Amino acid sequence: MKKTIKLENIDPIEIYGAGNKILEEFCTYFPGLKVVARGDDIILDGKDTQVEEFEMRFAELIERRHHKMNLTVFDVEDIFDGETSPDRFRLNGEAVIIHNTEGKPIKARSRTQQDMVKAYFENDLIFALGPAGTGKTYIAIALAVRALKNREIKRIILTRPAVEAGERLGFLPGDLKDKLDPYLQPLYDALGDMIPAKRLQEFMNDGTIQIAPLAYMRGRTLDRACVILDEAQNTNLGQLKMFLTRMGTSAKFIVTGDASQVDLPHKEDSGLIRGVKMLEDIKGISVIRFTNEDIVRHPLVNKIVKAFDRHDSELS
Repeated sequence: MKKTIKLENIDPIEIYGAGNKILEEFCTYFPGLKVVARGDDIILDGKDTQVEEFEMRFAELIERRHHKMNLTVFDVEDIFDGETSPDRFRLNGEAVIIHNTEGKPIKARSRTQQDMVKAYFENDLIFALGPAGTGKTYIAIALAVRALKNREIKRIILTRPAVEAGERLGFLPGDLKDKLDPYLQPLYDALGDMIPAKRLQEFMNDGTIQIAPLAYMRGRTLDRACVILDEAQNTNLGQLKMFLTRMGTSAKFIVTGDASQVDLPHKEDSGLIRGVKMLEDIKGISVIRFTNEDIVRHPLVNKIVKAFDRHDSELS
């Protein structure tokens, strides 16, 4: 289907943005649609459903311009993600959190994920515990990206304890960032699903989104930020305390971990479970526990996790 949208009584640059930045952001939500802007005309070519969706959403963008002095890329994000108000999450946790870079909705896929989403809006600190493949980190990052888009926070900080890299760091090629980036790659991957590459790079360059090893958190006070500690089972109690005491005003902290995958030389040094036991009865802190039934990866992952659990129980 082909269709032309004609801008009337408005300067195209007010809608397209400088260098077409706003239009480009808008088009990221329609990856299968060909969009060509020629002066006052926007020519669409693609599936009927996408053309109709584009036309409807674009009308919302124009209407928004009539009520604002200037549009920004955040206005585009609000149009697509604005339905995710906190009240809807508090009701059932089933609302769309954000849309990914292909325009597909990201929402809770299990009852426990829904509990985690609801807990985010009711608490400032969340512990999300459970096996690999349950979506703990992915949902945490989606919630953080949503909060950034809605300007509820000023920045996102993602961190992991670089345990695996620690012993062999000096033997890896490149500078410190080159050595650590492979270990932090899962965090980059999740962000890349939710934020267009160009926009993500801008956020990384200006410090709006920061990804760093846990050791880099020492001495900082983190205000109006969503801070996620991933792989927390590889922290000792002192490191966990150091991280949690970085919490500043209007901050959200999310800690994810799997007690069955401790990479520390001595597994008993892990401070995650001990820390949770100390803190879970404090108001404002929520503990969400995932199980094998919550695994949302390939169906084989569930069977693999269960097989390893049986093996571990036989040895103990």
